[in-house]
Amino acid sequence: MLQEVIGVHLARNYVILILLHSINSSFTSPTHQVLEKSEVVPSKLKMKLKGASEAILNFFRPVTCRHKEKGTLVPCAVGGSINRTECLENKCCPSKDRHELACYVPFRDNLQLTFRLFVLGAIGFFILGCLPLCCCVCLQRSPCVNPLRRANKKIKKILQKKRAHSEDMHRLLPD
Repeated sequence: MLQEVIGVHLARNYVILILLHSINSSFTSPTHQVLEKSEVVPSKLKMKLKGASEAILNFFRPVTCRHKEKGTLVPCAVGGSINRTECLENKCCPSKDRHELACYVPFRDNLQLTFRLFVLGAIGFFILGCLPLCCCVCLQRSPCVNPLRRANKKIKKILQKKRAHSEDMHRLLPD
């Protein structure tokens, strides 16, 4: 029974770890940004909150560079005449064809969003399904919650009398 509970906790921890890693790898290895001379260093808490909120927004707003035939290309806000590296640094998509724009805004990926919401819902239902079972297992063994685990006062007295009587009998017997 204890092995099953440990297995459930271990599985839950692995799922949480995978979710956090899939949201953004900045949780495991923070990136250092180069500051300009005129910039003031922001506090670490603000940077962590900003990074976490940005990771959550990116998780719920997935984008893709896959061009669909019916979708129209929107030029990136940085400019049209930039190279591939600058385009990727500004979170835009570089074009593979020379006839189209050199750099365009990525498209929303509704399929990826659907998959992520489905996985989150499945994990939520799994946790909600296992939570009552774990609570029942923990509380069933507790004598303060489960009245069947408590010893009855009358039965305690009877057992104490029997033990005392049996000890008296053992004393009277010769060794």
